[in-house]
Amino acid sequence: MRTRDTDKEQLVKSKAIEQIVKDGFQGFSMNKLAKACNISVATLYIYYKDKDDLIKKLGEEIGYVFYTSSMKDFSPALPFAEGLWKQWQNRAAFAMENPMEVACFEIIKHSPHAEEIFKASAYMQEFRQCMKEFVHNALANKELVHLQMETFWSIAYGPLYILLNFHREGKSMGGKPFTLTNDMLKEAFSAVIKSLTP
Repeated sequence: MRTRDTDKEQLVKSKAIEQIVKDGFQGFSMNKLAKACNISVATLYIYYKDKDDLIKKLGEEIGYVFYTSSMKDFSPALPFAEGLWKQWQNRAAFAMENPMEVACFEIIKHSPHAEEIFKASAYMQEFRQCMKEFVHNALANKELVHLQMETFWSIAYGPLYILLNFHREGKSMGGKPFTLTNDMLKEAFSAVIKSLTP
């Protein structure tokens, strides 16, 4: 039995992420991936059972790294504005340092694989519980207006992700060149806090 080469495995992951972002699931194949990595298709099957297994494992791995980075210095016991700002900082840092991984994770998140990935992952359950506790604490402390979950999420994080998308694409509306700055982030965050707090 052939052994795993960690450098080669990392190359496979990196090229798979690139291909999924560039071509989507329809254009992604094990044959194209093997060619991009300059390895045989048989070598891919040392690391993954099949294409679906590869996609699920990528989703789990990216999700876990995102989860751990978003939880850095964060506690659900933090005051609402402080905790939400910490989430913004952590999420922005991860997205700006890992643009391809974030783009890939977005594609995976909206795929048929998402439910299985999220249901099986302990970190995702922990993440959801932590964020739920954070919101409940903010409501109990009267630091947050009561909203439907989807409304809250779109107001609390929508502006952040739109700015990060502009940054990743290098342009805003109308094709105007765009680079996200900390001042812009703070300006958007300030507007979000005004709309979410009593």
